Amino acid sequence: MKVQEFDTVLLKDGRRGSVMEVFPDGSLIVDIGSSPEDWETLYDKTIHDIEKILTVSKE
Repeated sequence: MKVQEFDTVLLKDGRRGSVMEVFPDGSLIVDIGSSPEDWETLYDKTIHDIEKILTVSKE
């Protein structure tokens, strides 16, 4: 699976998020939430935590 910055993904735990950064080792920074009140940045995710890509960024 090829994940890019700003892709919208479904995590295996059921949460949806936006990929903010992809590192060469497969680790990711993912933002989850729908508004400033519930946004959370996850620094501990990897490509293996992604169930599927929901929306591909248009870069």
